[in-house]
Amino acid sequence: MIPRIVPTPIAPLTLPTQPLEPRRVAPEVLASTLPGPGRDKLADGAVLAVTTGQQPGLFTGPLYTIYKALSVIALAQRLERELGAPVVPVFWVAGDDHDFAEANHTTFLNAQGDLADIVLRERPADAPLAPLARERCGVELRGALDQLKSGTPDTEFKADVVRWLESAYRPDVTLADACAEALQALLAPRGLAVLRAHDRGAKQAAAPWVIGGLGTTLPDGYTPVFVEAGQGRDRLQGSGDAFVTRRSRERFTRADLERLAREAPERLSPNVLLRPVIEAALLPTLAYAAGPAELKYLPDAAPLYDLLRVTRQAPLPRWSGVLVEGRVEKLMQRYRLGLEALDGKPGELEARLVRESLPPEAAESFGALRQELEARYARLASIVTAVDPTLERTVQSARNAALAGTQEIERKLVASVKRESETLVRQIARARAAVYPRGEPQERVLTLASFLIRYGPSLLDALGDEVARWADAP
Repeated sequence: MIPRIVPTPIAPLTLPTQPLEPRRVAPEVLASTLPGPGRDKLADGAVLAVTTGQQPGLFTGPLYTIYKALSVIALAQRLERELGAPVVPVFWVAGDDHDFAEANHTTFLNAQGDLADIVLRERPADAPLAPLARERCGVELRGALDQLKSGTPDTEFKADVVRWLESAYRPDVTLADACAEALQALLAPRGLAVLRAHDRGAKQAAAPWVIGGLGTTLPDGYTPVFVEAGQGRDRLQGSGDAFVTRRSRERFTRADLERLAREAPERLSPNVLLRPVIEAALLPTLAYAAGPAELKYLPDAAPLYDLLRVTRQAPLPRWSGVLVEGRVEKLMQRYRLGLEALDGKPGELEARLVRESLPPEAAESFGALRQELEARYARLASIVTAVDPTLERTVQSARNAALAGTQEIERKLVASVKRESETLVRQIARARAAVYPRGEPQERVLTLASFLIRYGPSLLDALGDEVARWADAP
């Protein structure tokens, strides 16, 4: 049986009302989109698009990457019905991103239900910050796949999931292209168009708007444009009649950058604020499905839309949710817990449940003792202070010591019971790892692969249905 899917809405969903004229997509952009029904639809005349994007990740990264993709698929279907015009869901693979520490690992639940990490490799601290579009998976990939295979349970679905990942994640392929291929294989049959924004065609199409972004200085003093220079991908800051990179301090005139845009456009890229502007310039974008952090910073891009004369797409929340597996569900039902109970400091819930498991007479005795101590010391304080007010603090100290002694006895009793309740403690720890791994939302840590190994394609179907219900809700 597949896990229970619990929606955790980011924000209310309000569809865009501003009309947008369908238009054709440039051949260079189409050439950078992976083949499939989505690209075919993009190429079939004037269309509209609903987009989302994410930096590449190992084995598609955290769950929310998939949730973003399913969100635009469902939103595109609803908008197409309502508008009577073709609407294509597009996933923008942000291969320009250079944060290897975010992309080099993935986390899954192993056969025992414990968290397990796979780290491809570390980038040397002094290495240039190369875009993920130029960071190959490398020979370490074989070990990463072996870790996933050996760490997950053997099921009827495992071989297919492993083949899916092996076909996309290969040693000679970059992380950006591997992630794009994996998303394509998984979701292209549902109509998703996967755009490799780092591909030369897309870069050439985007170059005029990237160059245009040089005309803006952001509050941090830099332009919204990166150039790949001596220390890798680097921000540009205006300096007189030229631009200087933040780390390597290399100097580029505007003519230098315009020449790069013509001859090596892959060396130029937008920052997080300029990227959605370029996306709306290249695609007839009705809306962008964003996560909570994106929804906060996207309004800051408004001046860039105005500068570059690009119609702003509507920012919409993506779908968000939690997969609650059967073993976690049983534990929650047994102890009448909500999901929020697992979102706390490690040890808190365990201690509470263990305390509640104490004999009733123990809890009653501790409570009665505390009340008696409070009452007795209150009477004593009134008598003593009437004789000598300077002794009030002495009485309070004695009271606090007595209560502390009571708490220490209770603490040691709870610890003793807790040692005898190791199974419960272990179950709670694993439930927390499954729902709030390391104190973070499940969707930001765990990868889809281990869930597909356990539950197969029916899980993806169920997620697609749940996201479609969300998108269709009034």
